[in-house]
Amino acid sequence: MTNGEKTSVLITGGNKGLGLEAARRLGERGWTIFLGSRDEGRGRAAADKLTAGGANVVLVPLDVTSNESVLDAAELVREHTDRLDVLINNAGAPGGAVPPADATVDDVHPVYDANVYGPIRVTHAFLPLLRAADNPRVVMVSSAGGSFAVVTDPAQPISRMHELAYSSSKAALNMITVRYAQALPDIKFNVATPGEVANHKFAATDMNRHTGQLTVTEGTDSIVELATLDADGPTGTFTDRLGPVGW
Repeated sequence: MTNGEKTSVLITGGNKGLGLEAARRLGERGWTIFLGSRDEGRGRAAADKLTAGGANVVLVPLDVTSNESVLDAAELVREHTDRLDVLINNAGAPGGAVPPADATVDDVHPVYDANVYGPIRVTHAFLPLLRAADNPRVVMVSSAGGSFAVVTDPAQPISRMHELAYSSSKAALNMITVRYAQALPDIKFNVATPGEVANHKFAATDMNRHTGQLTVTEGTDSIVELATLDADGPTGTFTDRLGPVGW
């Protein structure tokens, strides 16, 4: 192995926001960071910034909506390592908040392509490398908007956000994660949401035009926690930075 015994992680959508901050925090731990980025120029700039901070970073051009791109990414990672300890499926699309009465398949499909089919593509392509690790972990970055418990709670602001694509795609991602966890017990599959559900707070990122009340560092607390689980850690869970979240 060219990366010795360092823990390795692939982060999709790693060139900005939660993905970049997770990369920074895990890089500080001495992990090898495979930084997935759809835009190679932005990815290079992000990788250079992390490298300047002392992280060991490999840029991985990766568009999760493209089968060819995902397969090429897996081949590139294989050139550097014979195992992958952690996969963080972070890349996603917000959609246009189109109201249900107006939403068409054309509105919904690209959101599902990124938020549902993307994690399936990436997880499937990287399963052989994950299975080669001693304690493989997969973190799906979802949202409280994908929780039936949250969306049906009138006290939660998102219950009054009448859109179709984003919340339903994250609900699908949550179910997919549980099914992976049940079928593949040797790999930990968990869902992270970057917020505080009990306090009705979410992290400020480009996706929400930086309207969140939490910092991007606070938003990655749940992601980092699940990425760093030890061998007896849980699988099939839904977590924010304060603890378990209702499905």
